[in-house]
Amino acid sequence: MTDHDQTIATADTATADTATADTATADTATADTATTGRASTKTGTGPLGGGATGPRVLITGGAGFLGINLIRYLLAREFSCVSLDLVDFSYPERDDERVSIVQGDIRDAATVALAMQGVDAVVHCAAALPLYSPRDIYTTDVVGTRIVLQTARELGIRRAVHISSTAVYGIPDHHPLAEDDRLDGVGPYGQAKIQAEMIALEERGKGLEVPVIRPKSFIGPERLGVFTLLYDWALEGRNFPLIGMGHNRYQLLDVEDLCQAIHLCLTLPAERANDTFNVGAAEFTTMRQDYQAVLDAAGHGKRVIGFPAAPAVWLLRGLERLGISPLYKWVYETAGKDSFVTIDKARQRLGWAPVHSNQDALLHNLHWYEEHRADYANASGVSHRVPWKQGALTILKRLF
Repeated sequence: MTDHDQTIATADTATADTATADTATADTATADTATTGRASTKTGTGPLGGGATGPRVLITGGAGFLGINLIRYLLAREFSCVSLDLVDFSYPERDDERVSIVQGDIRDAATVALAMQGVDAVVHCAAALPLYSPRDIYTTDVVGTRIVLQTARELGIRRAVHISSTAVYGIPDHHPLAEDDRLDGVGPYGQAKIQAEMIALEERGKGLEVPVIRPKSFIGPERLGVFTLLYDWALEGRNFPLIGMGHNRYQLLDVEDLCQAIHLCLTLPAERANDTFNVGAAEFTTMRQDYQAVLDAAGHGKRVIGFPAAPAVWLLRGLERLGISPLYKWVYETAGKDSFVTIDKARQRLGWAPVHSNQDALLHNLHWYEEHRADYANASGVSHRVPWKQGALTILKRLF
């Protein structure tokens, strides 16, 4: 089993049960936690103005998996950052004077405008994941995206990088997928991601520079979610089941390589960056080989075991109807199929050079999880910040 490209940003930025557009207003961000001052006016030819402390970037979904990794990446390169997220920013970086925190909802225009005061650029990572309700997916991924990008343009911010997903391609009939291939998102999430890209194009037409990045499933430190299934079973010395025989090629992406692409989209001239780019690992083998590397690293001599895809999919469809499937439809319907994109455009236009292979990314994440596993012993949910509930697989695990 595998995660899917569409689980891209932080579900914790839009929880269905805890916040709606009318419950997260500018009142949620106080003067001592929010960025203050007026929206910056840009000078010179580059996309970022910056000041004595370097460029200042707003990251929506800053408390999520991608958000915190991007903040760390940018801090190491002399940026300062503003995090806008529904949930608490609980990382050690909260004590760094270069990090400002606004806790609020991207669906509230006043909160978004407050968070954008004084910033030079925006990276829009926040999204509601497929496990959320259709309403929350739409209001966050479509309405929220419109609010973020429109507000950036109205405040005179020159550039806003939009993090999309290769989920916009749907279930393709060929590989590799290129940026100009047909868009055919499946389900509320895939469809919402396409609509969000249309909004990005609209805002680009109105003068906002909006680089759009379509990443494959990305993993690394702080990444839990569905990958916890693989890591838990590996560390407990169990074989691991796959939907299908595992001979398909399924491209992943290390979060550090994604951060590199975002950084390039923030800093390069518009004639190179103001476009749409696929990003994924340059080196990847079959799913069986890549996942076997994780079991080998765990050191228990266990193996990947493939199952015929059709019966496995039918079983998971039934479990999903009963509410006990650990996977959503898009994962189990595509897990046994090829899934990879061409990254030539990002390499040529941006000079992007991914460093990590699929196996590098998986093992990087495994070692981080092994060190922090005890911290999540009693945690579960539907975001990337916590392990996903294993549902009916808890019973199946005993057989492996």
